[in-house]
Amino acid sequence: MVKIISWNVNGFRAILKKGFTDWFKKEQFDFLMLQETKTQEIDLPLSLSEKSSKYQLYYNSAKKKGYAGTAIFSKHKPENVTYGINQKNHDNEGRVVTLEFAKFFLVDVYVPNSGRGLPRLDYRKEWDLAFLKYLKKLEKKKPVIIGGDFNVAHEEIDLARPKQNYNKTAGFTQTEIDGFDNFVKAGFVDTFRYLHPKKVEYSYWSYRFNAKANNVGWRVDYFLVSDKIKNKVKAAEILTDVKGSDHCPVSVELDF
Repeated sequence: MVKIISWNVNGFRAILKKGFTDWFKKEQFDFLMLQETKTQEIDLPLSLSEKSSKYQLYYNSAKKKGYAGTAIFSKHKPENVTYGINQKNHDNEGRVVTLEFAKFFLVDVYVPNSGRGLPRLDYRKEWDLAFLKYLKKLEKKKPVIIGGDFNVAHEEIDLARPKQNYNKTAGFTQTEIDGFDNFVKAGFVDTFRYLHPKKVEYSYWSYRFNAKANNVGWRVDYFLVSDKIKNKVKAAEILTDVKGSDHCPVSVELDF
């Protein structure tokens, strides 16, 4: 069994001060994928050294300091590592790390946010299409597991206030929903919704308006898998009790 955890940490240095070290030490996983690391270099403190020595760390930083970024702690040595999606206009923000193993590709992704007022919505549309093209190219070789912050609530069940946010707020415009629909239509399965068709749980809460206490949240963090390996998905959870970021971790277990 392979256990993978994905977490938008909203700043790696910041989360080190918010209990991440203790959580990292006690949590069991084969892979930990982080998004929004916001750092050029991931320096692990001595307090993480003992357990972290069991993992290889692969990270992709944005050229812009203090912005975006992804990282993977891997217990298993990959055959190959790729940073980005091999497109110059999309690879400056450190949004993708891909590890290749014998039976699958593992992709860590931090999808661009369209921004307040939607200034990057057009770019986001381009990015979704380019990322899907990249995934389908990988899939020609072997199945793909994708985890990360997709910055979209796919359906009304995936956010607390769909009517108030539809086509007004980044993360729930029709353009972004269509982008996620394209992943599904292309054969990628939302593992949480596959196992929990009607379950209402969220993975992100704004720091404003006491959103977490009132559970006014969004499910924007996902694990997708190639359709041919969906039967290997044995668990998919949202770890709502884990604190430290405006997102909580999500996990998936597969029978590999």
